[in-house]
Amino acid sequence: MDRPTLYGLVAILLWSTTVAVIRSLTEQVGPLTAAASIYLLGGLISSSSLLYSRNRATTIHGLSLRYLVGCGVLFVLYMLAIYLAIGLARDRHQVLEIGLVNYLWPAFTLWFSLLLLSKRARPLFLPGTILALFGAFLVLTQGTSISWTSFAGNVASNPLAYFLALFAAVSWGLYSNLARRWGGPKSGSAVSLFMLATGLLLLFLRLLSPEQTLWSMRALAEILFMGLATIVAYVFWDIAMRKGDVVLVATCSYFIPLLSTLVSCLYLGISAGIRLWLGCGFIIVGSLISWASVSDSPLSQRTR
Repeated sequence: MDRPTLYGLVAILLWSTTVAVIRSLTEQVGPLTAAASIYLLGGLISSSSLLYSRNRATTIHGLSLRYLVGCGVLFVLYMLAIYLAIGLARDRHQVLEIGLVNYLWPAFTLWFSLLLLSKRARPLFLPGTILALFGAFLVLTQGTSISWTSFAGNVASNPLAYFLALFAAVSWGLYSNLARRWGGPKSGSAVSLFMLATGLLLLFLRLLSPEQTLWSMRALAEILFMGLATIVAYVFWDIAMRKGDVVLVATCSYFIPLLSTLVSCLYLGISAGIRLWLGCGFIIVGSLISWASVSDSPLSQRTR
């Protein structure tokens, strides 16, 4: 396995720790404080490295205004939504459900690619989509009978948290496609600027909405870990997408829901039920089937 491909797998492992560490951190300092601290740290470090880079002009050169504004807004909205969703979960068990709803983003990425990137869906795309949605349905009927009533009742118990998790999944699906469409595969990246903007906005919101914070060495260590892990994951992912085995890395990324659930159970001391594991499996299998059923359309290939 070459080094760029290995970088992509490391990025997947780092992203799999996000839900668990964010929940631990938000329990101590609050969701806005946690998110603002992480993205200010990550944004300042990555922006500083960009400032002293010899290639900073080529990194930003050629980026369109609609990419900077449109994708920047989606990036910020995603981060805000996912941190608030995890922070608003009523207990650690519900965090697992919130995390798996968020991990519908691969499916949304594929759906939006049909509309925004002129992709073509094969017949298995619809069954894959149904499997992924059924997995989410199983996750959201935890501890009750499998029915629409139990699904609606569970969502109604904390509608804002579930809505934010779903909104996060949709936002990241849109961001992934519009970044490709508006940014292009060969132009620079504004992720460092997006991270810094996210941190500044979250800091502003934190100042407007005081929340209880309990600082400790563990909280500081988790902020440091998440700030550095976020930077490394984005950088490694970019290298993997440009120079590594894209098919292998992209396929492995669909196992993030499983890895994230495992890490959350271990780090947060949660015991997940069989239905949650089944739902996780359906989301993975459905997403993989959908991914394998999408290809470039002849029209998009001719116009490249």
